[in-house]
Amino acid sequence: MRLSTKGRYAVTTIMDLALHQGNGPVTLADISQRQDLSLSYLEQLFAQLRRHGLVHGVRGPGGGYQLAMAADRISIAAVILAVEQRVDTTACGGDENCAEGNRCITHDLWAELSDQIEAFLGGITLADLAADPALIAASG
Repeated sequence: MRLSTKGRYAVTTIMDLALHQGNGPVTLADISQRQDLSLSYLEQLFAQLRRHGLVHGVRGPGGGYQLAMAADRISIAAVILAVEQRVDTTACGGDENCAEGNRCITHDLWAELSDQIEAFLGGITLADLAADPALIAASG
């Protein structure tokens, strides 16, 4: 499975937002500080999350970002798909040309694994993760 750093950081930062938005919009500067990520990188991630309807910005004094819908409606798969392509474990990217231009004998195995990963991540929401006491304690 190729889950890039970008996908991991997107999940981490939107979870930070979900855990801290109770007092109003959360600034990217606050997320940057808590997660030790550059502000410019967060701006790029949140632009993609915003385009996919997962977060929205609030302008003006006291502005920042909020989830665009309830945390129990945002799956981890949706967050990852917002910032990168579908998780794919096949060697051919699903094109079925992995063995010298032909479909390899294990293609279906890897394609099914990709589907299982997506289904697993699609079944976990931000609310599910926020309900984990260990996560809440670690969030600061």
